[in-house]
Amino acid sequence: MPDEYDYDLDPVSFITVGTQGPAGQRTFFLQAARQRDVVSIIIEKEHAIALAVNLSQLIDDLAQHDPGHASDLAPVPGSMALIDPVTAAFRADSIGVGIDTQRHMIVLVVGELVDEEAEATARRARLVASYAQILTLARHAAEIVQQGRPICPLCGEPIEPGGHFCPPRNGHPKPPGR
Repeated sequence: MPDEYDYDLDPVSFITVGTQGPAGQRTFFLQAARQRDVVSIIIEKEHAIALAVNLSQLIDDLAQHDPGHASDLAPVPGSMALIDPVTAAFRADSIGVGIDTQRHMIVLVVGELVDEEAEATARRARLVASYAQILTLARHAAEIVQQGRPICPLCGEPIEPGGHFCPPRNGHPKPPGR
């Protein structure tokens, strides 16, 4: 039902994850387009990580269960850069993933982050993409996440430029020769 979604891009002609801003202050976006209709949704870094991991696993699973359509996929060629201007439609709370088995497509349903009082007016987007587009999205999302600040192997926190307080080392620098 088209009225069920504020943004219904079925199918998308483009889908990506991208960022704006410097490392440590990046804003992550899930962006999709259908011809000239573009929707940009603010997501958390954790959403991007989950998309990279879960969509990759989904494509691997589909290669086993739908080999005629999901095996030997090649990434979609072309730029994965965000389409400018990037204007956020809303901030995501949840991203659901489904499979349209008849059309051999993946469906992403993105719900808006709102407080309980505004829940009835929360916006939603439905993005329908091919298996190859989803494979490309998953790989690109993993690359985007890796472009951020390095992670401390001891505490798992991002290492800030110019220094890092690491609780396991009680704030002391790494001992020489180690």
